[in-house]
Amino acid sequence: MTPPQQFSALKGVQDIFPPDVHLWQKVESLSREVFSLYGFEEIRLPIIEPTGLFVRSIGETSDIVEKEMYTFPDKAGRSITLRPEGTAPVVRAYIEHHLYNLPSPQKFFYSGPMFRYERPQKGRFRQFYQIGVEAFGAVSPLLDAELLSMLKILLERLGMKDLNFEINSVGCGNCRPAYRTALRDFFSAKLGSLCPDCQRRYEANPLRILDCKVDRCIELRAGAPFITDFLCSECKDHFEKVLSALRRLNIPYTLNPNMVRGLDYYTRTAFEVTSEHLGSQKAVAAGGRYDRLVEEFGGPPTPGMGFALGMERLTELLRETGEIVGPFPDVYIAPLGERAIMEGFLMAERLRARGFLVESGYDGSSLRSQLRKANRITARFVIILGEDELSSGRAKWKNLGDGSQGDVEIRKVEEFLASASPGKPR
Repeated sequence: MTPPQQFSALKGVQDIFPPDVHLWQKVESLSREVFSLYGFEEIRLPIIEPTGLFVRSIGETSDIVEKEMYTFPDKAGRSITLRPEGTAPVVRAYIEHHLYNLPSPQKFFYSGPMFRYERPQKGRFRQFYQIGVEAFGAVSPLLDAELLSMLKILLERLGMKDLNFEINSVGCGNCRPAYRTALRDFFSAKLGSLCPDCQRRYEANPLRILDCKVDRCIELRAGAPFITDFLCSECKDHFEKVLSALRRLNIPYTLNPNMVRGLDYYTRTAFEVTSEHLGSQKAVAAGGRYDRLVEEFGGPPTPGMGFALGMERLTELLRETGEIVGPFPDVYIAPLGERAIMEGFLMAERLRARGFLVESGYDGSSLRSQLRKANRITARFVIILGEDELSSGRAKWKNLGDGSQGDVEIRKVEEFLASASPGKPR
C-alpha cells in the first residue's frame, strides 16, 4: 500500500497558533480601537487585482514589480496579481465606487495578507500581513502629523519601546526633476560600479538607487545630494509645518534625507518607524503622502496619505517583551466518573451562557492529571465534581492563583464564580 503523501507549508509562509495568535488579536483589536478615535472605518478588499494596478502605482522599475510580485494569467487570459501592498487597491475602490462624492476627508483602514516573492528572513515572509490606513481629501500638513500621532498612540498602547520615527520629504512633480538630474550627475562616474538593477534605474528613476539594498550601492551613494535641498517652496513649507506640528505634539523624530521609500507614488511626506531589535529588516511601520495617485488612476485630483504596519515584525517585538496574552479560562471543571462527566458538561454550558470561559475534562482522567492540565492552560479556578460531591450536592473549588480552596453548593457555582470574578455577569 502506498503511504499517504505528506505536505509541508511552502517556503516563506507560516502557520500561526496560540499563544502567538493572541498577540495578533491584541494588535488587531487595539488598532480598531485607536483608529476609530480618529474617524477611520474598516473596508475589506480582494486579495487579487489586475496586474496593471500595481505596475502603474508602484512603478515598473521598483523591486516589487521587477522581482517580487506573484503574477499569473487567469482562465480568461487576464494578468492577475496577488496584492503586494494595500494602498493601490484602496485607491482603486475609492475611484470605482465614487467615494470622492462623499464629504472629505474619507478615512479607511484594512487588514489582511499581502504577497511578495522575497528571500525569507526574520520578520519577513512571502505571505505577510499588514494593517493599513488611508485618508483621502485633505492636503493639510496637520493630517500628516495626525496620522503619525495616531500611530504613536497605537504603538504606545501596545507597550512598544525604543522606536525611531524617521521622516523625510520626497518632494513633488515640480521639484523632483531637478533632483533626478542632480542624482544622475552624482552617479555618472560610478555607473559601472553599481549593481545591474541600479544601472537600469539610473536612466528610468535614479531615486531607486537610494533604496537599493546591495552593499556596494549603499557605499557608492555616500555623499549623494539630499532631496530636501531641492524642494520647491510649496513642498518646503508643507514639510516645515509637518515638523512644527510634530514638535507641538511632543513626537520625537529623526530627519532621514536618504529615505525615499520603495514606491513611486509617494509625494512630500514619507516616514518609517523602525526598531533596532529586528536585525536588517527593522521597519515596523511606514507610509507617506500620495497626492497624485487618485488622479493618475482616473479620479479627480485628490490628496491622500496612509501607512501600513507589518504584523509579523510588530508581534515579534511584542513577543520579546515576554508578555503573556490570553484569553485564559475562568474555570476548569474536573469531573471524576461517568455521572460527573455529564454533570460537568451541563455545568460548563450554563457557565458559558453566563459569559465565562470554561474548559472541562471529557475522559474521566485522574484528578492529578486534570489539575496539571488546568495549571498548564492557566485556568483561574478548578471546580471538582466526583461521586461524593454529587451525593452531597457540594462541589470542591480551588483558586489556582492564590491557592485558596473550599466547597460550594453545586446549584450556586455560577453565583460563586460571578462574585469571585470582577467584571463577569452576576
